[in-house]
Amino acid sequence: MAHLTRTPAVAAVVAASILFATTGTAQALASRSLGYDLDPLAVGSVRVVAAGALLAAFAALRGGLGFGGGSGIRGYAPAVWGGIGVAAYQLGFFTGVQSAGVAAGTMIALGSGPAFTGALQWAVHRQRPGPVWAVSTVIAVAGMGLIVAGTTGGSDSSGVLAGALPALIAGLGYAAYTVAGSSLLTAGASPEAAMGQMFGLGGLFLIPVLVATWPGGLDTGAGAAAAVYLAIVPTVLAYLLFAAGLRRLPPATVATLTLTEPVVAALLGTVVLGEQLTVVAGLGMAAVVASLAVLATSTLRTG
Repeated sequence: MAHLTRTPAVAAVVAASILFATTGTAQALASRSLGYDLDPLAVGSVRVVAAGALLAAFAALRGGLGFGGGSGIRGYAPAVWGGIGVAAYQLGFFTGVQSAGVAAGTMIALGSGPAFTGALQWAVHRQRPGPVWAVSTVIAVAGMGLIVAGTTGGSDSSGVLAGALPALIAGLGYAAYTVAGSSLLTAGASPEAAMGQMFGLGGLFLIPVLVATWPGGLDTGAGAAAAVYLAIVPTVLAYLLFAAGLRRLPPATVATLTLTEPVVAALLGTVVLGEQLTVVAGLGMAAVVASLAVLATSTLRTG
C-alpha cells in the first residue's frame, strides 16, 4: 500500500468511506434487535478502544509502532494531536447526532470536515488547497445541505442548534487526525504505524468514557456483535485503506473524497432501514456525487 499511484489512492479513500458509512446502519440494526438504543457514547468509545488496540498490535507485528519523524515534540506531537482528534471526533459526532438527529448531525460533522482540513493543511503543511478543491467542496457542502433539508423525520430546530456545536467539534477532530496522519506518513511512518499511533492514543483517551458509560447495551449478544463489527470493518480495515490513500493525496482532497460516506449512509438508511428521502435530498446526493467526480477526475489528471 506504500507505493500507491493516485488512481488506487483515490479508490482506497472511496472504499474506506463506503465502509465508514456502514457504522450507523450497524448500530441501528443492533438497537432494533434489542428493542432499545445502544448508548452512543459507549459505542463510540468501545469502537476506538478496541480498534486502537488492534491497530497498534498490527503495526507492531508489521515492523514497529515507533513514532515517525524525529524525536521529542517533533516526533510525538502529530500522534498526540491526532489521538486527540480521534477522541474528539467520536464524542462530538455521537453527541451531535443524538441532539440534532442522524441526518443533520452527520452532515454538519462531515460537511465541515473538508473546510477545517483545508485550513489545517494550509497552516501546518503550508500547502494551500487549489481552486478545484474549493469549488468541489462548496458544491458538496451545498448538496449535503439539501440532504438535510430533504430528509424526513428530522429533529426540530432547537435540537439541530444544540447538536451543531458538538458536530462541528467532530468535524475539527476529523480534520486534526487527517492532517496529523499526513504528517506522520510524510515523516516516514507506515500507514499501519500512523493509524496505530493515533487510534492507540485515542483509545487510551476514551477509556474513562467507556468506563463511565458501560455497558450501554454492549453486554448483550447484539451489542457485542455490533461492537466487534464496528471495531474491525469500518475502523481497522477502513482506516488502513484511508491511510494508504492519505499517503499519496493531500489531506484536503482526502477529506472531500470522504464525503462519499454520507451519500452511502443515506442509501443504506433508505434500502436497509426503510428511511425515506425526498426529491430534494436526492438532488443533494446527486450534487455530492458530481462534486466528488470533479475532484477525483482533477486529482487523477494531475497524478
